[in-house]
Amino acid sequence: MNSASWNIQDHAAEKGVPAGRGIVEGNEIPYRPEALIKKQENYKNRATADPETKCWMPGVPRIMYMPYPFQIAQGPKQISILFEYTHVVRNIFTEGEHYPGHIDMWMGDSRGRWEGDTLVVDVTHFNDQTWFDRAGNFHSDALHVVERYTPAGPDHIRYEATIEDAKVFTKPWKMSMLLYRHKEENLQLLEYECFALEGGPK
Repeated sequence: MNSASWNIQDHAAEKGVPAGRGIVEGNEIPYRPEALIKKQENYKNRATADPETKCWMPGVPRIMYMPYPFQIAQGPKQISILFEYTHVVRNIFTEGEHYPGHIDMWMGDSRGRWEGDTLVVDVTHFNDQTWFDRAGNFHSDALHVVERYTPAGPDHIRYEATIEDAKVFTKPWKMSMLLYRHKEENLQLLEYECFALEGGPK
């Protein structure tokens, strides 16, 4: 229920992009100088360089604020999130540790724990092929995300994500927003089958 999918920072409207307030706390992303240059290049080439245009899995946290609904299912040892976007399924395991070493994964390896009524999810093992939005904000394979899901009422969850990536940023930074439960009658997840610019489903 925001415009973060287009740009996680404050932004004016332009063709195909609604104006919006950012979700980044303080509205500043602490890029290293060389990384900021790459971000600016990404923005210039966003029409074809954005991984979303290739129908790749969008990664974490981007998948959480794309304009497609998702459903959360909770079991005794894992929480699964089923996304309408390209049939992505994300599993958050509440037992066990991260896999050792480094593994390149589109959606990372999610391990959750409870702090009171807040679900805290530690996510590692990313590749460097996803962005945070359509404006070219990006990360490396050193990305580490810590998410916090906190009930804010019967139909709202406060979502926070702390971003760490020493290759790209000078310090950790955080984004936050509300997630809204859909209340429409007979709501269900439908199919969004993405087709890349070069043609064909991915």
